[in-house]
Amino acid sequence: MRFSSFLIKYAEIAIKGGNRKFFETALVQQIKNTLKHVEGSFRVVRMNGRIYVECLSEYDYDEVTEALKTVFGISWICPVQRIEDHGFEDLLEKTAEYFRAVYDRLDFTFKVEARRARKDFLVDSQTMNREVGAFLLDTFPELSVDVHHPDVLLRIEVRDENINIYSKEIKGQGGMPLGTAGKGMLLLSGGIDSPVAGYLMSKRGLFIDAVYFHAPPYTSERAKQKVVDLARIISRYTGTVRLHVINFTDIQMAIYEKCPHEELTIIMRRYMMRIAESIAKENECGCLITGESLGQVASQTMESLSCTNEVCTLPVFRPLIAFDKQDIIQLSWDIKTYDTSILPYEDCCTIFVAKHPVTHPKAEKIRESEKNMDEVAEALVRAALESDEVISCNYYQQNYL
Repeated sequence: MRFSSFLIKYAEIAIKGGNRKFFETALVQQIKNTLKHVEGSFRVVRMNGRIYVECLSEYDYDEVTEALKTVFGISWICPVQRIEDHGFEDLLEKTAEYFRAVYDRLDFTFKVEARRARKDFLVDSQTMNREVGAFLLDTFPELSVDVHHPDVLLRIEVRDENINIYSKEIKGQGGMPLGTAGKGMLLLSGGIDSPVAGYLMSKRGLFIDAVYFHAPPYTSERAKQKVVDLARIISRYTGTVRLHVINFTDIQMAIYEKCPHEELTIIMRRYMMRIAESIAKENECGCLITGESLGQVASQTMESLSCTNEVCTLPVFRPLIAFDKQDIIQLSWDIKTYDTSILPYEDCCTIFVAKHPVTHPKAEKIRESEKNMDEVAEALVRAALESDEVISCNYYQQNYL
């Protein structure tokens, strides 16, 4: 069956009160942006507290639904047959036509759930439930009714001049529309965690930029390409990601030469956070985002995270902080970053990891060790910022700008 429209349902947006229009408008815009990459002609409209994707031409059902499933803010996607109001008898016939078109077999249980938003429609909701149910049972004797746990819930909504008929709901991403919470800077490595962290923060309405710390010749161009690929994959959900590639080699070598080796990871992370924050502020990002999970590795203990936080003035969001590793892996599977993340190309952190890193660092001790960098730190940070290479990563573009 070629559905005339898709009804877009949302959850959290509905409780936004006076700000609801702002969130609905943002969601409409994101749907439009996504459907630009789908073959067909569509119109996205807000109508009496509902959002519809109206299909104006031929389209591929699977392509459209897969695209809509990447849009944050959508809770459910409902393929709808919208019919004009030609009276209750016509509605009965249209529900039978709907069942014939949508279901190959009709040996299932069903329930009718009608809603009359327009009170001039002469049949009330409860009467519609009974009459439509009885008509379908007479038309299709193999059907049976189950009002508690039906296989199919047929929804009928009488709204304005149109009536919606639908029984399928496709789960969406949920969350909040992109851009409604501002923009953040993601510290993106080639691992499993950070792409998932960026995805989750975008789900809360953040546009994201990203920064990757590259350490040639200790990390290869293929390691860099891996991160570009990850940014491109998550951009299907987050929108275009502007990836800042920073040459971090000289800073790492200076830390390696001048600071205690058991503190290498913490001090490197502190410099990364300083540089990331500088880039974030320059690009109007209101926060930093990392893929850290409490206790996962030595640099992610409470004390270690406190030490890295100390060098930042922007808030640091860690959406994976309480996640089990298997939960993170499952999410990476779901968003299709896992296979890329496990490619065997080392990032700069793993290359310079200490054999016995400190797990409970004292901030005053770390600050004292960093004084060994005083003569070179400012020049090295400046050079790193000047090395910034910006790559625009978009899921729908094969070539990077």
